[in-house]
Amino acid sequence: MYHRIIERAKFFVSRYIALTLIVGLILRIALLMNHQTTAIPGIFEIVKTFILGVVYDFCFSMVALIPFLLLFLGWTNFKYNKWVAMLIEGFLVGMVIYVFCFHSIFDQYGGGAPLIAQIFFTYKLVSYSLRLFLPGIRKVWRLVSCQLLFFVYIFLTLLNAVSEYFFWNEFGVRYNFIAVDYLIYTSEVLGNIFESYPIVPLFVALVFIALLIQYWIQRKSFYVGADWSSRELILSGGLIVVGAVFGMSILSFSRSALQSENVFANELQSNGCYDFISAFKENKLNYEQFYALQSKEECEALMQKLCHRNLQNIQQISDSAAMVDKNIILITVESLSASFLKTYGNDKNLTPNLDRLMQESLVFDSLYAVGNRTVRGLEAVSRCAPPTTGESLIKRPDNANLFTVGSLLSRHGYQSKFLYGGNSYFDNMGTYFGGNKYEVIDKKSIDPAKITFSNIWGVCDEDMFEKAIAIMDEDAIKYEKTFLHIMTVSNHRPFTFPKGRIALQDEPEKSRDGGVKYTDYAIGKFIEQAKSRSWFKNTIFVVVADHCASSAGNIAIPIDNYHIPAFVYSPGYITPKRVSKLCSQIDLMPTVLGLIHLSYESKFIGQNILSPDFDPRAFMATYQDMGYLKNGILTVLSPVKRVKQYDVKFIPGKETEEMPVHKRNLKLIDEAQAFYQTSNMYVDRDTVNNTF
Repeated sequence: MYHRIIERAKFFVSRYIALTLIVGLILRIALLMNHQTTAIPGIFEIVKTFILGVVYDFCFSMVALIPFLLLFLGWTNFKYNKWVAMLIEGFLVGMVIYVFCFHSIFDQYGGGAPLIAQIFFTYKLVSYSLRLFLPGIRKVWRLVSCQLLFFVYIFLTLLNAVSEYFFWNEFGVRYNFIAVDYLIYTSEVLGNIFESYPIVPLFVALVFIALLIQYWIQRKSFYVGADWSSRELILSGGLIVVGAVFGMSILSFSRSALQSENVFANELQSNGCYDFISAFKENKLNYEQFYALQSKEECEALMQKLCHRNLQNIQQISDSAAMVDKNIILITVESLSASFLKTYGNDKNLTPNLDRLMQESLVFDSLYAVGNRTVRGLEAVSRCAPPTTGESLIKRPDNANLFTVGSLLSRHGYQSKFLYGGNSYFDNMGTYFGGNKYEVIDKKSIDPAKITFSNIWGVCDEDMFEKAIAIMDEDAIKYEKTFLHIMTVSNHRPFTFPKGRIALQDEPEKSRDGGVKYTDYAIGKFIEQAKSRSWFKNTIFVVVADHCASSAGNIAIPIDNYHIPAFVYSPGYITPKRVSKLCSQIDLMPTVLGLIHLSYESKFIGQNILSPDFDPRAFMATYQDMGYLKNGILTVLSPVKRVKQYDVKFIPGKETEEMPVHKRNLKLIDEAQAFYQTSNMYVDRDTVNNTF
C-alpha cells in the first residue's frame, strides 16, 4: 500500500521539486549579476546565500504542492456514487442559477469577479455532468487533467522567475508589500505591464519552454492518471501537509533568525513566493508589538520638547503679521529624484523648466522624502507626520477627520481640492482626501473631449494641468482663495506621453528619462499659462517630489535614494533663496503656512524650516524600517525591537557613506522612538472637523 502511494506521487512531486531548485538557482545567479545588486556579498556570504536558498526553495515547494493535493482529492470515483453525485450536481446547478440570475456575493468585489464566478461554476457543472453520465471518459479526463496540471506548475514556476527578475530590476528586492499592494489594482497593474514589456512574445516563449521541459521530463515515463482510494488520498495528502507545515516553519524561523548584515544577501537567499505571502500577512504592522517603545509619559514629554507643544500636545503657532490671503497650488511630482535635476549635478538637461524655476524660488536643497511610495509622499505633505509602519494611513480604514493641511486651510476660508489625473480609487486616495475636507477631482471629472492623451495610469500631465487652470479660473470668480493639491502621473512606467512635446535625444521611448523630461515640460507649460491669469500674482506654487525613482541600495535605508527636489515659487512675494538645512517632506507645508503668516493650533509633527528654532532632521522609511537622520547619524528602528545606527558621511559628487557607529547615541534613539511612536500610535484627529 505505502509503496503504491509513493510510486504514484513521487513522479510529479520529485520532478516539481527538482525543477523548483534548478530555476531558483538560475534566478539567484541572475539577480546577483543584476545592476540593482550594488553591494555584492563576499564569497562566504554567497556560498551561505545559495545553500540557504536551496533549503528555502525546497521548503516552499512543499507548500506549493498543497493545490496539487486539493486537485488530487477530486481524482476518485467516490464522488460519482449515487447520493454524493446528487448532492454535487444539485449544488452546482444551484450555484449556476445563483450567479446568473441573482445579485451574488461576488458582485460586491466588482471588476471581473462576477464574470469569473459565472465561468467557473458553469465549467464545473458541465465538466462534472459529462464525467457523471459518461463514465468512459473519466480515465482520459484524468490523464489530460494530470498533464495540464503538470504544465501549469512548470509554466507558473518559469513565469514567477521572470516576474521576480523584473521586480528586482525595478526595486532591487524580492517581492514585498508593493507587489501585494499592486495586486489589488489589477486593471492599472496589468495595463502598466502590457504597456511596459513585450508580454505576448514573452508568454509565447514561456509556453514553448514549459512544453519542452514537460516533454523532456516525461520522455521516458508518461504518468497516467489512475483511481485513488480514499485511504491512499488521505495518507498521501497527509505527507504533503506535514511537509508543507515543516517547510513553512523553517521559512518563518529563517526569516527572523538567519538574517545577514548585507541586505542583498538576505534578499537573494530568500524565496520570492514566500516573501509575497509574508508581505500579504505582515503589511499592517502592530507598532506596539514589533518596535522598541518608550512609556507614554516619556514619549509625550519628549514630543512636547521636540515639537514645542503644550501639555495638551498642541503647538501654538502665532505670527505677529496678519495672514496673507494667497492661493496655494501644491504639485507633488511622481518619482522625481533630485539626481534628475541639473541643479543637483545631472548633465542630461532633463529638467530645464524646473531648474529655471528653482533659480527664482525658495529652494530646500537638503529635503528628503519620507518613503518610496506615492501614498507615503501624499501622507507626508497632507498629514505632516512621519510615516506609519506597514500600510500608509491613506490605505487604512478609519482615516477620515484627521488633522491635515486640507482640513486646517478649509477652516481658514480655503477651498481645498485634490486633483489626480487617474482614478482616485487607486491607493484609496479618493476616500482619504474626500474624508479630510478635500474635494476630490480625478479623471472622471475631466471632459473626455478634452483628453488629448492617456495611458493606464490616467490622463497626461498636460491635460491634468489644463483642468487645474480651469479650476483656478472658476474659483477665482467664486471664492476668495483656493488650496489645490495636484498629483502628477506621467513620470511613471510605461513612461508614455503625447508625441512632439519634447525632443528625445539619448532618451529612448518609454524610458524614465523621457518621463522626467515630459513632466518637466508639462510643469513649465502650466506655469507659463498661469502667468496670463489674474490669480497668478496671488498664488504660491509649491513643487515637491512624492518619492525618488528608486529606493534600492546596499543597506536598508540608502539616504541618497530619498533626496528629492522641493521649492516654493511666487514671484514678487517669495524672495529667491537656497536653504541648506536638513529637513523632511513633512516640514514643507508647515513652512508654506508660515509664509502666509497663518496663526493656528498645530498638531503637525512637521515644523517650519525657516523658523529660528527649527531643529534639522529628516525621516525616511521603508514599510518596516523607520529611519531618523540627525547630526550625521542615521537611526533605524526595525521589527523585533531592533535598533541600529550609522555614521553618515556626505561626499559631494559621490554616494553617501553609511557605516555602523562604534557607540550608540541614546539621545537620538530616544528621539526617533518618540517621533515614530507618536505618529504610529497616537493619530491626531481634527476635533473641530464637524464645525466647518
